[in-house]
Amino acid sequence: MIVLKENTGTGETVSLTPAQVDHLRRCGLVEVRSSGRAFTLVPKAKRVGAVHAHGLDVVVEPKVRIPRLLFMLGYAVNPGFLPENVEGVEADGLWAVVAETLCRNVERALARGVLLGYTTEHTTSTVVRGRVRVGDQLARRPGRMMPVEVTHDEFTVDTPENRILRAAVSRVLALPRVDDAVRTRLRHLLNRFSGVSPPARGAVLPRWRPSRLNARYEPALRIAKLVLDTMSFEVGEDGLSIASFVVNMEQVFEDFVTTALTEAWSTGPGRTEGQYPVKLDTGGAVSMSVDVVHLVDDVPRFVVDAKYKLESRSGRYPNTDLYQVLAYCTALRVDRAWLVYAGDSANATSHRILNSPITITTWALNLDVPPRDLIAQVERLALSAWT
Repeated sequence: MIVLKENTGTGETVSLTPAQVDHLRRCGLVEVRSSGRAFTLVPKAKRVGAVHAHGLDVVVEPKVRIPRLLFMLGYAVNPGFLPENVEGVEADGLWAVVAETLCRNVERALARGVLLGYTTEHTTSTVVRGRVRVGDQLARRPGRMMPVEVTHDEFTVDTPENRILRAAVSRVLALPRVDDAVRTRLRHLLNRFSGVSPPARGAVLPRWRPSRLNARYEPALRIAKLVLDTMSFEVGEDGLSIASFVVNMEQVFEDFVTTALTEAWSTGPGRTEGQYPVKLDTGGAVSMSVDVVHLVDDVPRFVVDAKYKLESRSGRYPNTDLYQVLAYCTALRVDRAWLVYAGDSANATSHRILNSPITITTWALNLDVPPRDLIAQVERLALSAWT
């Protein structure tokens, strides 16, 4: 197994087959540079994850702990994603952490049995059950009474919630480097979904709605969706498995900051919008997109730009980032803005712009803290905007 660190400029030189080279170049996790008869693998900027391709394992370890990464991914999509869904997992490596996390949450969901529910069935039957679909009956069998096209509700285990969990368990069972004990637990879970439709290749995930009846399933469903959205598995032409989990940390950070600020400001006046479009010039030729804008009475009030960067050894960030945010403020007529960075420690520094009412604050988020502390850092930023 080849293990690389996030954002390191150095790589590792290995021998690769043409199939391995082709997949690694397509997956987006590493750069594959030819070095004579061998190849050097270098992590792509701000990409982390793991790839299992044609017998080769390549891992780019994130600077944050894997459970932290999973939390940020899940929370960015849905703020109902709770820290306890991913915390406390003791496992070695990305695949193992994901497998243990899913296994643990599905076991909790099934502690009181497999969820039953009503699903709507459209069938052809010799017995009238439910409602006759008159239009379909006339179109398919004009003048005939039997068989009849009917729609009825069925009380079954084959619900959208169970289909999603079964699909995720099946996906994780196929992943490499999963402990035998965890595989045994996953197989046991898969057996409990007997009677649940297996996932069709390429099919869209069924939709589910949170309710009092499926509340115990919610944590497992959020983990399952995360697994199904970010992890792929297939079998190559050579019969060897191909699995990948590739994450753009820059996008994850931006999405997390946007969601966390939207939640933090939701109790106050106004609304928060992500990727807010704005024109820089009067002619409208220069377009910009601001990561986060909070508006009150439809007037922009605060601007936030998220950058997945670490400060330099001198404790400074690139001046170009300040220029970019200054352009946002000028175009939107906003006098307060924040540059949010990924830092090793939480700190804030304000810059009052000369000959201007604009103040830009660089605000570093320490990602290497428990999820609740990370959310608290964003909430302090949100509060500072009003004070």
